[in-house]
Amino acid sequence: MTNDQDPRRPRQMITVFGGTGLQGGGVAHALLDLGEFGVRVVTRSPAGDVARALAARGVEVFKADLLQPGSLGAALRGAYGAFVVTNFWDPQQGTREFEIAKAAVTAAWTAGVEHLIWSTLPDVDRLSHGRMKLPHFTGKARVDAVVDAAGFARHTFVQAPFYFQNLIGSFRPQVLPDGRRGWTIPMDPAAPVIHAGDVNDVGRAVAAAFSARGALADGSYLAVCGGTYSWNDFVRTLKELGQDLAVLRVKPEDFAGSQEVRETFQYFEEFTYFGPEHEKLIAAANTLVPVGFTPFWDWARLHMKP
Repeated sequence: MTNDQDPRRPRQMITVFGGTGLQGGGVAHALLDLGEFGVRVVTRSPAGDVARALAARGVEVFKADLLQPGSLGAALRGAYGAFVVTNFWDPQQGTREFEIAKAAVTAAWTAGVEHLIWSTLPDVDRLSHGRMKLPHFTGKARVDAVVDAAGFARHTFVQAPFYFQNLIGSFRPQVLPDGRRGWTIPMDPAAPVIHAGDVNDVGRAVAAAFSARGALADGSYLAVCGGTYSWNDFVRTLKELGQDLAVLRVKPEDFAGSQEVRETFQYFEEFTYFGPEHEKLIAAANTLVPVGFTPFWDWARLHMKP
């Protein structure tokens, strides 16, 4: 009998790091929708609008900061599970991602957490034999060994896809040299190598993993994927939805973005987003969430209207 089936027993608590951000927020809402666990969110801004909205849904909101490991104990105390995600693009976290994540894992173990889920990505340094430098991928991958060795009763790795939300955020359409709007990329726009999805679907996989308990193999990797796309696929779908957009390929040396972003696209083209084992990793997530994840068409028609 699960805790939500027995009203006499309090629900076990899940502590969610980054719960007011994109990925952690999706996890918090998915857990609330599941209704099996209590939800506790860790945030630096408990008085913010997002935190208040979560509190209105019954979430326990704790003020703590991954940059201050000593502040994490109270947020983890008594929790059955913890979801840990770091933000490489946060100026304060980026260069310290391994240190911060290791401290959070240690704090969770010390607090007696039974099931830890770590949000990770492929080790691009290993896959490319050092040719490509993607610290926002590799930095997370290097924490995997820390999680493996920590000794939790259960641990799981979830890999987030290329967010559809990027296409209205950091990779939103720009004015191209020929006057059209769209994207300039240093890779083959016809290559179907981008494992993409709605960031909120990460939450559905995480909630399912916590709920599965011993039915999910310890140390499982779950790659959350709404579909495998090329840039041409994105543009074709958006044109069908009434968006007049285009994609333009440029030589790597002519790409206007940073070296890391340029090499990210080159990594996609050579290895795919989730790397050489992507079929196995995606299948594991799909088995856990058999209804599947959101395809681009369904997401775009709601969020990228003309």
